[in-house]
Amino acid sequence: MARDQKVERPTKKSEYEIRFASTSAQRGWTDLRATIRGPLADAWDFLTRTPLAHTPTNYPLQGALGVVTRDGISHTRWQHKPTAGGDARIWFYVEGQIVHLEQVHTRHPNATK
Repeated sequence: MARDQKVERPTKKSEYEIRFASTSAQRGWTDLRATIRGPLADAWDFLTRTPLAHTPTNYPLQGALGVVTRDGISHTRWQHKPTAGGDARIWFYVEGQIVHLEQVHTRHPNATK
């Protein structure tokens, strides 16, 4: 093991793992990490513990945006707002114990305006 190698946060068995479902989600996450680091850490905690909880800042999208299909399987698309008053949005779906970050928007996406 290399000296100064970053130690990843361990997860409990009951927690969810977070993975990127697209390279654009990874880029968006990197951009959010640079601008709202504290709220993004809170979003990480929320998404690893209770991604399917209905709250004012975490809920399934409605209508045509409410479903995402990956590898022929349809999933409910959720939206998480890292800050209550901000424009950033994280779109994700859950498969088993994995939260797939599908889209990460630094600004309010036009599709939901």
